[in-house]
Amino acid sequence: MDKQQIRQQMRAQLGKYSAQQRVDMSQKACKNLVETPEFQNANTIMAFLSLPHEADTTPFILYAWQHSKTIAVPKISWQQRHMIPVQINSLETGIATEAGGLRNPVTGVPVPLEDIDLVITPGLAFDKNGNRLGRGGSYYDRFFQNEKLKAVKCGFGFAEQLIQDVPTVEHDKPINMLVTNEGVTYFRNK
Repeated sequence: MDKQQIRQQMRAQLGKYSAQQRVDMSQKACKNLVETPEFQNANTIMAFLSLPHEADTTPFILYAWQHSKTIAVPKISWQQRHMIPVQINSLETGIATEAGGLRNPVTGVPVPLEDIDLVITPGLAFDKNGNRLGRGGSYYDRFFQNEKLKAVKCGFGFAEQLIQDVPTVEHDKPINMLVTNEGVTYFRNK
C-alpha cells in the first residue's frame, strides 16, 4: 500500500472508535507514557494538542503540569510551512481551533529546541522500525531535521496504528519510541 492508501485506512479505523473507547484507550496510553523513564526524567516536553479522532494527550499534559514539567506545543505557521514549540500553561485559553479541529496556540513563549527533552508526536500510522506516517504536511519531519533538537522522539497513539510497514522517502525521520494503550515499544535507530 502507498502512503495515501494507508492514510485512508487509518482514518477509517480511527473513525470506528466510540467516544468512550477513545477515552479509555487514551487514558491507558497516557498512563503508559507517564510511567516511562523518558517522561519521568524530562523537564521540558513538547506535546501535541490532539485532534478529535486521535489519542487524547490531555491526561498526560495535566499530569506533567502537576509534576512541575514545562509543556510546549507546536505553533503552526501555515504560510512558512513550519512549526515552533511554544510553552502553554492552559488547555482552555490562548488556543484557537482551526479547520479540521486543529488547535493552534495564539500566544505562548517560544521554547529553545535544545531545552526540549521529549517530543510526543502524532501520526496516523507507525511501523516496527520507528517510521511514522503523518498527515502529509511533513511538519514533524522538517522539525526533526533541526540539529539543535536532541530530544527523544516518541510516537503516541492507539495500538491499531502500529502496522507492519510504513513506506518512507529520504526526508522522513523515524521516532525513537512509540507509546500506545497496549504498551511501549523502543526502536533501534538514531
